[in-house]
Amino acid sequence: MSHSATLSTERSDTCPVWVGYLLASRLRWLVHNPKRIIAPYIAPGMTVLDVGSAMGFFSLPAARAAGASGNVVCVDLQPKMLEVLKRRARRRGLLERLELRACTAVDLGLADLEGQVGFALAFAMVHEAADPARLLEQIAKTLRKDGRLLVAEPNGHVSSQAFADTVVAAEQAGLRLLERPKISWSRSALFAPR
Repeated sequence: MSHSATLSTERSDTCPVWVGYLLASRLRWLVHNPKRIIAPYIAPGMTVLDVGSAMGFFSLPAARAAGASGNVVCVDLQPKMLEVLKRRARRRGLLERLELRACTAVDLGLADLEGQVGFALAFAMVHEAADPARLLEQIAKTLRKDGRLLVAEPNGHVSSQAFADTVVAAEQAGLRLLERPKISWSRSALFAPR
């Protein structure tokens, strides 16, 4: 895991906004079907956290799965990503189920969610964090006792050793590894609070 990484918008390895459009495309469903990946962990009425939500590839299906009584907190470093997500959600009639939050490189701004999140997702973004351990600690604090965190990282960017370091950091944040779900082109791990 690169300890020199930062979530600053000046970073060359932070996902550029133009890539966000590609990642939000329907073609991506052929590789990463959000319904298959996240729906098993989301119940109607649940509070869901999507860290690094970008333009909502997972956020919008999560909003459908959580239903009208649920909500999805979408956190991203880049306001432009959240602006596009807002437009996409409005067009699909899902905006009222989303809460959009811009974060900083060091603070996700989640203190008000402590113990409230039923499912959290960190998909292809932990490797971009300035301090992955701190990021995972902040996410872990939001989880309910029965909550789950799914972390998935791209094989091409994250080595097996770097992902093993992420698993250790999650465990040090008070989480326990439950399983390693199979997700195409990804290294993944599902966690629960200890």
